[in-house]
Amino acid sequence: MFSKATLGFLDELAANNERAWFEENKPRYEELVREPALEFIAAMAEPLAKFAPHFRAEPRKMGGSLMRVFRDTRFARDKSPYKTNIGIQLRHELGKDVLSPPLFNTYFPLFCPLFTTKPSPPKKFAYFTSALMPITTYNVV
Repeated sequence: MFSKATLGFLDELAANNERAWFEENKPRYEELVREPALEFIAAMAEPLAKFAPHFRAEPRKMGGSLMRVFRDTRFARDKSPYKTNIGIQLRHELGKDVLSPPLFNTYFPLFCPLFTTKPSPPKKFAYFTSALMPITTYNVV
């Protein structure tokens, strides 16, 4: 489960966004960020299957719903090597990579659903949120 320590780690990463610091703290990343994120994704799988059966919550370290921690800095002015958030994307079963249209993205600690299809009427959005209600107790403690 995400904890205050998760947020603390992300704050520390923002302040020390360097390869040497990350390598030294990688076990903490695994414990405080990656494992809770994979648990969250696994918890999403069943509710997601009920209302959007063609979308997938895949709790894998690589190639699943958890986005990588490494930033693409090739064309960026900011050369910080690591993301200071947790990216989760629920993609359609036919989507093969991060460029596929997702049901939503979330960037923890700022939970921001990003719908990539045309805006849904309020009734559909209410259905979406009610379907996720069983996992809304998955909060930071």
